[in-house]
Formats: sequence, structure tokens, C-alpha cells
Amino acid sequence: MNALLDPAQLATALPGAVRKLDPRALLATPVMLVVEIGAVLTTVLAALDPSVLGWSVTAWLWLTVLFGNLAESVAEGRGKAQAASLRALQSETTARRRTAGGHLEEVPSTALRVGDLVVVEAGERIPGDGDVVEGVASVDESAVTGESAPVIRESGGDRCAVTGGTTVLSDRIVVRITSNPGQSFVDRMIGLVEGSERQRTPNEIALNVLLGALTAVFVVVCVTLWFVADFAGAPVPVLVLAALLVCLIPTTIGALLSAIGIAGMDRLVRRNVLAMSGRAVEAAGDVDVLLLDKTGTITYGNRRAHEVLEVPGVPRADLVEAALLASLADETPEGRSIVELLTPEQSDAALPAGATLVPFSATTRSSGFDAGERQVRKGAASAVGGWVRESGGTEPPALLAAVEQVSASGGTPLVVAERVGDAPARLLGVVHLKDVVKEGMRERFDELRAMGIRTVMVTGDNAVTAAAIAAEAGVDDVLAEATPEDKMRLIRREQAGGRMVAMCGDGTNDAPALAQADVGVAMNTGTTAAKEAGNMVDLDSDPTKLIEVVEIGKQLLITRGALTTFSVANDVAKYFAILPALFVVAFPQLDVLNVMRLSSPESAILSAVVFNALVIVALIPLALRGVSYRPGPADALLRRNLLVYGVGGLVAPFVGIKLLDLVVSLLPGL
Repeated sequence: MNALLDPAQLATALPGAVRKLDPRALLATPVMLVVEIGAVLTTVLAALDPSVLGWSVTAWLWLTVLFGNLAESVAEGRGKAQAASLRALQSETTARRRTAGGHLEEVPSTALRVGDLVVVEAGERIPGDGDVVEGVASVDESAVTGESAPVIRESGGDRCAVTGGTTVLSDRIVVRITSNPGQSFVDRMIGLVEGSERQRTPNEIALNVLLGALTAVFVVVCVTLWFVADFAGAPVPVLVLAALLVCLIPTTIGALLSAIGIAGMDRLVRRNVLAMSGRAVEAAGDVDVLLLDKTGTITYGNRRAHEVLEVPGVPRADLVEAALLASLADETPEGRSIVELLTPEQSDAALPAGATLVPFSATTRSSGFDAGERQVRKGAASAVGGWVRESGGTEPPALLAAVEQVSASGGTPLVVAERVGDAPARLLGVVHLKDVVKEGMRERFDELRAMGIRTVMVTGDNAVTAAAIAAEAGVDDVLAEATPEDKMRLIRREQAGGRMVAMCGDGTNDAPALAQADVGVAMNTGTTAAKEAGNMVDLDSDPTKLIEVVEIGKQLLITRGALTTFSVANDVAKYFAILPALFVVAFPQLDVLNVMRLSSPESAILSAVVFNALVIVALIPLALRGVSYRPGPADALLRRNLLVYGVGGLVAPFVGIKLLDLVVSLLPGL
């Protein structure tokens, strides 16, 4: 409890709790509004007829309202503390904006608008959210994600998005700005963690309606008791009835309800997941099916060179040198991965003097170099095979077998060939490109399966490639050759079957599915369109983070259910603990129910009021931390809920009120 409610945190939250005493601020929480009305009433009655009981009850009723406000204020304060650290990213910087004529002009970052092109070099801060349109660079995103390892951002593909306030560590990039001042990703994040845009979820609204109904019922009960007691010749003071009403209505959950919702979103932010609404957090707790885009989600964003397979009779060194040098002009991520793979094997490889690099193009589907009479090409099997045949060369069966082997495993074969002078070109071997599954995927999918969540990989790849990746990653099902429309149809079909669907993706082609899914988690490395379509953004771009998202969603629902169970059971216990003591004089038959043997009606009601206030404070840490979630069947969770919080809610008032009664009965004047 000390870690969650240290004195400094309470001191910061207390002014906000006092401001929330404004009745207009309590309109959204009818239970606490009734408590405040009761506090006002007892204040007036105590002023008109001063007594120890009157002023004691009044003080503790006001403390009850204050403690209820304190829970929400502490939860909001934790979010504001995070927002304060994020504001450090927003310090104005000078940006070098490219003009229509190609010149660079220095402007403040606040002057940038959507569509502007800015140049950012090593050591400079990116002035605003955008997409890389030229170049590739290493970027430090630790200020946003908390991860110290730099990430690569490059033009094209699904790893082009950059966030304002992050720092370029190497190279030079040109960024197209995608948000106006005040509308950046960090701005939206600050607004969300501060709770300024937090809307109540349907579950929360429904629970508020239930609490309001219970409050109305107990108002009727207390009014009825006043008439019954008066009729029996033992009238109960209005002050006592007001205090009794506050003790019987569900003040515990009423006070903590908002704090639970805010804390749920706060726990997501602490795990680097930005939820756009509380509704998304709740929906995550009920997810049955998870769809994951393959590229950039299950696998790394681009295929990487895995190995080289030489044709029999060709020295491996010849193939490695040719593939390495032919990739120097290939600026695609795949080409760079070949250089990365083979450089350690031939670090001294160098282009011949006067060599001309042949860059990769979509037309030729190959790259390479020309050096005198020597020509080397590397590219798609059909493209390079055609180049070899045009020179009079042939494709040996061993190479065709290697190409088929790579394709059957779900990889992409790149063929390497060379030609010297007028001699026919010869094929040297194959570079095996493969989708590399991110580390730990199979283990995390096993965890999802244990939670009852079925995983489906969706990809535009052919069925063979998709099946190979799915088997390696350990997903339950796969949808191959999927178009955006196919993904939408799959999600709608699952939803029509009554299942809650979550979707993880990072590309523009994932945007429709992210918007359709009940929980759409966009990777922060993805495109702007994907992040706008989803209702959550994972700042770490880890698709298995959904495990934590689901756990937090379930934790939110379980916490709300547990504290509701505790509060209702609490009220039942207080009902049977207090009423016999209050009315035993008028109805001696009730003495058999007075099991607590409270000292007097006055000490009974004051002890109950004090307990009612203190139990809110005692449960604030639990509301903020959340009830722990352990995967298991729903009936087991319900049983634990009833045994721990139901029984606990029944027992706690009997013990607490009795102990308080022993102390309160010592007060003079009672």
C-alpha cells in the first residue's frame, strides 16, 4: 500500500479530491452524490442541535466523500505524472523544411504542417510525426517507448513511421509531416493518459445504473424505517437515518469505480500500450480470437538473407563474393541483409577498379555490377535465368532443385550468375531469403492458447509460404493470399458467431481490419493509416504484447467484479450488524440478531460510518493495482471471486465495526 499511496502522492492528489466536492463533479457518480447530500444534511442538523454523535457522524460523512474523490484523484494523478514526462518531448525544435524549389529553410517545429518535407540528420530531433520518404536511419525512440535499443526507420514499406521528439542517431532521412501542431501522437497520448478524453464504458455505465438503483432502494428502505419506528413509538433521529443510508448504499464500489477504469488504462500506458478508450480495454478482456498480420508482426518487416546454396562444382567463395558485390547497389532491405550476412565471411571483398554498379529495379528484378568483361547479376530466379539463357547458358538441374527447395520451405530464392566476355553466363547458386519469425513467438502463442484465445495468421503470401511460417511460429490457423477484404470478411464472420476479435497489424492494408476488430492494436512501427484505424497503439511494436493487453483487460473486469461483490456483501453485513442494535429497544425480538453486541445504537451507527469511510481508503491500492489475473475457466474465477471477496465482504464489517465500537464507546457523550 505504501508504494501505491506514498505521502507525496497523497499530497498531490488531495487538492484534486477537494475540488471534486463540487456537486457538479459528483453528478456522474450518483452514489457519492447521495453521500454528499447526507453530509450536508447532517451538517445542518448538527449545527441546529450540537452533539458528539452529530458532529462525529458529519465529519466522517465528509471524509467518506473526500476518500471517494481521493481514489479517482490518485488515479488521475498517476496519469498526469506520466504526461508531464511526455511533455519533455514537445520542446520546440528548429526544422529544416524543403521548399518547392528544393532548397532548405529553417523554421520552428510549430510552423510545420501536414505534407511538409523536413530533412533530419544524425544527432537531430525529429520535429514532428511523419513518414520517412527518403533514406534510412537509426532512431532512438526511448523517450516514447522506454526501450533503449535503437530502431531502423526507412522509406517505403511498413517501417517508415517516425514520432516527433525522437532522435536520429545515424545517417540522414527526409520526413513527410503527417500531423499539425497540437495533433501529434504525443499530444494525443498526453490527452489520453491525463484522462481528459476518457469516456465511460458501457460496462461502467451499466454498473452506475445498478448502483443508482440500489441507492434508490435503500432510500426507500430508510424512509420506510423512519415511519415504522415512529409508528412503534421509538422514533429514529433524521441524523441517524441519514448516516444509516450512507452505510447501506454501495459506497465502496461507487467511490472506486472511476479509479478502477482510469487505473486500467494507466496500466496499459505503463506497458507502452496507448488505448484510445476504456471501451477497448474492456473489450480486450473478452477476446476469443486474435488475428495477426504476418509481415512486421509475427515476422520482421522484411525478408532477410538466411543462407547461400552453391551449385555443385562452384566454390563457395566465388558465390559469396559475387552475391556480396552484386548487392552493394541493392538498396532494398533484402539487399542490405545479404551484405550483412556475407560481409563477415568475406570482409575483404571489393569491387574491381572502374566497376559500374547496376541498381535493383522493379523492371529487371535484379542488381549487380559490370567490371570490364565481367558481369554479375543477382535477382529473381526467372529474371536471372532469362539473362543466363539469353547469353547461351543453361540452368543446371541442381540449381532448379535448390530454387524449389527454398520455395517449398516458404522462402524466396534469389539466383546469382556471372558472365565473362562473350562466354555464356553461368549460374553460381541461390541466396535463401526467408521471413524471420520474431524471437519467443511460439512460447507467447502457447500462452494465448492457454488463455483460450485462438490465433490466426493473415498474410498475402501463397499457401505454402504461409503454412511454413505458421508452423514455425506456432499459430492455430492461417489465412493465406489474404486481401484487405478477406481480412474484413473473416473478422465479421467471427463476430457474427458471437466472438470478440482482436487484430494486430502495421500496414496500410491492415487498416480496414484494425477498424472492424473489437480490439485493433496497431504497431508503432507501422504506417500512420494503421495507427489511426486501431483503438490501441503498441509503442514497442511487439504483437505478443496482446497477452498483456488481454490480461489487463481481464484484470480490469475482474477487479470491478471483485470490488462490486465485496461492496454488496459489505452492505448486507452492515445491514444485519447495525439494524438490530438500532431498533432493539422498539423491537426487543431483534436482540437475537444483535450478534455483535454493540455498546449502544449511537456507537453502532458511528462505528459503521467510520468503517464505511476507512474501507474505501483500504481498497484504493487494490483498485489501482488490480486483482491479479490467472488463466483458468470462468467458473473457477467466479468461485474465487465469491470466496475471497464475497465472504471477505461479509466478514470484514462484523470484525471492523465491532473493533471500532470498542473504541467509539469510550468517547464522552455517547
